[in-house]
Amino acid sequence: MAACLDVFTTSLHPKGFDAVFDWYYPLPQVKFQGMRSLLCMIQLALCVTSLHAGQPNILFIAIDDLNDWVGPLKGHPQVQTPHMDKLAQRGTVFTNAHCQAPLCNASRTSLMTGLRPSTTGIYGLAPWFRQVQSLKERVTLPQYLKRHGYHTYTTGKVYHGGYPPQPERKDEYDHWGPAAGVGARPEAKLVTTPFGNHPLVDWGTFPHRDEDKGDWKVADWAIQTLEEKPEEPFFLSVGFFLPHVPCYATQKWFDLYPPQSLQMPNLRPQDREDTPFFSWYLHWSLPEPRLGWLQREGEWQSLVRAYLASVSFVDSQVGRVVDAVERAGYRDNTIVVLWSDHGWHLGEKDITGKNSLWDRSTRVPLIFAGPGVAQSSRCHRPAELLDLYPTLADLAGLPAPSGLEGHSLLPQLRDAEAPRTWPAITTHNHDNHGVRSERWRYIRYADGSEELYDMQQDPMEWHNLASDPSLESIKQEHARFLPPSSAKPAPGSRHRILTYEDGVPTWEGAVINPGDAIPFE
Repeated sequence: MAACLDVFTTSLHPKGFDAVFDWYYPLPQVKFQGMRSLLCMIQLALCVTSLHAGQPNILFIAIDDLNDWVGPLKGHPQVQTPHMDKLAQRGTVFTNAHCQAPLCNASRTSLMTGLRPSTTGIYGLAPWFRQVQSLKERVTLPQYLKRHGYHTYTTGKVYHGGYPPQPERKDEYDHWGPAAGVGARPEAKLVTTPFGNHPLVDWGTFPHRDEDKGDWKVADWAIQTLEEKPEEPFFLSVGFFLPHVPCYATQKWFDLYPPQSLQMPNLRPQDREDTPFFSWYLHWSLPEPRLGWLQREGEWQSLVRAYLASVSFVDSQVGRVVDAVERAGYRDNTIVVLWSDHGWHLGEKDITGKNSLWDRSTRVPLIFAGPGVAQSSRCHRPAELLDLYPTLADLAGLPAPSGLEGHSLLPQLRDAEAPRTWPAITTHNHDNHGVRSERWRYIRYADGSEELYDMQQDPMEWHNLASDPSLESIKQEHARFLPPSSAKPAPGSRHRILTYEDGVPTWEGAVINPGDAIPFE
């Protein structure tokens, strides 16, 4: 700071502060402390400004329910995501990135607080984490950046649903744009679905315009914010809703995926035969339909097509916002990070939706681009969404935040081959964990049952090797990364909550009895 003051005063007079003071007030009787204090305040303000001048802006793009069906991850051979492809060419793609929870609220809470679900006890769609006593004063990523001079903006779905409550919003971000939403909807659901015909579980097309969709309006606000030159350095969070259900898109996006040539997910019949029965408890009774129902009703292909169409539409909105960064002249000083909160099954393991500990549910796009990031780079080391908080602090040149459970990805952003000690860990409800290394996926459920997959030889996770005694050392090597303890659900937990006490599983408050049939419809 002293050096900064010297630079300022020397710019006015070669002899520095005292000479400047004498220059303005040469007579001793008019020298007074107020002038010295004023100059100090001016110098301090200019010094703080100069310190922030070198900090990069951050564009933080969140996409809901987006699995690895994007061009940079090659999860589906026909997917068209030219804007994400272009962003990936500008930066680094993490090909083995995973969420900390396969559910919106739990995943986003973990990312924003820098804590694992097993630490917070946030596993369901409720509560808002500030309602938990131990988390009331937790400094989130946007709050941390604000404390270090950033101006924070947000629009769309960054936190889950309606969180934070309206009175608390200014505590989390400075400026708020439109909330996430579906936008245009048909007069009635297009598909009548099992498990209660949930209003959001729907897919297909109907006459409407792209401009009428919620994600278009979110992108509009972000673009307008950039065009109006936000205060710098800025942290602009943009959360897109699609491809979350309902998967509605206009016809032009469906036309990218003609049904007669559409490639369907590669499945193995009876794929659940070698998985523990406990794995069903994680998605025991949900509004998302099972594969068998989709096949019987002739809806499997239409859902896959609608999901792909939604992915391509949201890619176009990513492109609109990233292009606006360039038009506004921010490209060279803006870090762009794109991520999804978790994946989504489209028939794999006999289910649709999330809520599993397999790759289809945990693997997510994670792309960084901008200053300090290697270009056209692909990193195969395990990465976690939990790592975003410390990574962005590193890229911004800020002090390392304390109390985080993730690890900075800066070494891998500079060199994709840089070693990394930690695997990626996903938790869904208490004591159910998946550990993903470069080669293996290890799963341990609350009842102690296990799965193990060789992801190089068996990327579809078709062959559970957990019972192979020759691989016991592999299991032990991965088990040492399991969280040492797993908090029970936080007070107020609701929606998709599974507990396991004294050998009794309870799903959303109802005991699952021995012999209960798996709900398929």
